[in-house]
Amino acid sequence: MQFTIERDIFLKALARVQGIVEKRNTIPILSNVLIEAGDGEIEITATDLEVGMRASYRADTAKSGKVTVSAKKLFEIIKELPEGEVTLSAKENCWIEIRCGKALFNIVGLAADEFPYFPDVEQGDFISLPSGVISDLLEKTAFSISTDESKYNLNGIFFQNIELEGRQLLRLVATDGHRLALIQRELEGTESEELRKGVIFPKKGIFELRKIAEEGDSDIRLGFMDNNAVIQKDQTVVIMRLVDGEFPDYTRVIPQSQDMVAKIPREKFFHALRRMAILSSEKSRGVKVLLQPGRLEISSSNPELGDAREDLEIDYEGQEIAIGFNSRYMLDILQVQKEDEVILQVRDNMSPGMITPVEDKDFLAVVMPMRL
Repeated sequence: MQFTIERDIFLKALARVQGIVEKRNTIPILSNVLIEAGDGEIEITATDLEVGMRASYRADTAKSGKVTVSAKKLFEIIKELPEGEVTLSAKENCWIEIRCGKALFNIVGLAADEFPYFPDVEQGDFISLPSGVISDLLEKTAFSISTDESKYNLNGIFFQNIELEGRQLLRLVATDGHRLALIQRELEGTESEELRKGVIFPKKGIFELRKIAEEGDSDIRLGFMDNNAVIQKDQTVVIMRLVDGEFPDYTRVIPQSQDMVAKIPREKFFHALRRMAILSSEKSRGVKVLLQPGRLEISSSNPELGDAREDLEIDYEGQEIAIGFNSRYMLDILQVQKEDEVILQVRDNMSPGMITPVEDKDFLAVVMPMRL
């Protein structure tokens, strides 16, 4: 095998698969990429057996063939090479020669037939999703994905197609048990059997989907095959194994009746929380939020460091209430908002708080209270 490719194109291709290749090195071949050279293009494939990506790139192929090589080492080499064309040749015993300008590298690869099978995607039932919308949906839910590996059914985002008041909605929900984010958007033609039941996309797959969504304006095509989600965009295919488990009944967590409703300037609220978080406990990150008519007081206290307090003018006419929240959870929610004002709704100091944008009724976030 031998091909020549622009260094910048090759570098971008290798950068895209770095998040997929297996880091733990339990099976050596999984830390490699499979490079296949064909007529006028190369295909690069990476997988960790849960998430896999294949993408094709233009190249001048002198000799067809395929080889696997360490994804990390190849990326590091190409990154340091000068601008220009890179020639990669496969030699005997899986050795690979890389030439660029006057630089020459010889590195060891592994036999291509050891690489895991990557299924061919048939042009079956796919639904089209606008990249910009998917990027926005993921940004506003991904922060709530659980990082606790034992709660495997929370290690991802729940996708579901629902009908609500005559509207066809694609709904995404993520929760880690302490907070929850829900967003839905009206999208035509998103009906599929799998989405009607609801599926959980894994955390690692979500990060890859998000990167793809942010690249260019082409639509994302989504389909399902066995227990996998198949995502296509331009010349890239990502296949991810869906999380095998039941997503909890998240509707029970969303407060239905909350008497105390405050309209708060988002930017001022965000920066005040950041300041108060400086003196909060490093373990709990707790801050106290005190609502009074026309006023919001945020405070934090740490016996080892001191205390802090800040007032904001807000639109609120209810009774006085003090409630504790994890400042990091609140900041994550406010950071993904784009609007000038948000609504904070609470019932009492033992019930969860709910934050929604003033103008967007299809997005909400719930945060559990804390004892301070």
